[in-house]
Amino acid sequence: MFNVGIFLAAIGITMLELSEASAVAIALYQEQRNANVYFAAALGVIVILLPATLVGNFISFFPLFYVRIFSATLLLYFGLRLVRSARRAVRHSLLAASGAAQAHHEEPGKRGIVATAFSVGTVEAFEAAIVIVALLPQNFSSALEGVAGGAIVVLLASYALRMRVRKIKQANMKMAVSALLLTFAFFWYAESVFVLDDLILIPVFILCFLAVYFVSHRGHGNSAAAGNA
Repeated sequence: MFNVGIFLAAIGITMLELSEASAVAIALYQEQRNANVYFAAALGVIVILLPATLVGNFISFFPLFYVRIFSATLLLYFGLRLVRSARRAVRHSLLAASGAAQAHHEEPGKRGIVATAFSVGTVEAFEAAIVIVALLPQNFSSALEGVAGGAIVVLLASYALRMRVRKIKQANMKMAVSALLLTFAFFWYAESVFVLDDLILIPVFILCFLAVYFVSHRGHGNSAAAGNA
């Protein structure tokens, strides 16, 4: 049976992580004009996500109680990490808007550019896989459809945008995805003990998003003001 929540969580984390890998690959290509960076980044994603789907399917054979605890712990871990990432993204966007910071990146040498693209693909795919492994046992088909949908969206968007994909602001997306992951983490912890209606996910998500938004923006107003000074 199709599960909208699982699908949205899977497509959200897939789009978030793979868009970052895509942005780096495009940046590397613009520097060196080496099309192999695209294949290297894609290969890095594939070698991580394919085993992740097999592991997630294997976990589904364990008792549901332990699967929920395991899944909730993974989502809580990565959700909190994503909150920190969202906070950094918000700070960077505010400083950049105030003119206090300028984006920069280090240019890899030609010999290491393909290896760099591959490593970025594996790292971003691994971070997505942490969440995907937790989602697959809950509803394998919905999670798999979310992963496939997210990958297709990123692929099409990357091709359509190319030069502009590096400029996409991801702070809001990171806040939304982290709130979604924390929502499921808390819900599955509670569901392991109590019988809950899925409708409770809506107010829990709203509370989580407000909390993530507050944490992400806390103290950054002063930084932006200092940048304008």
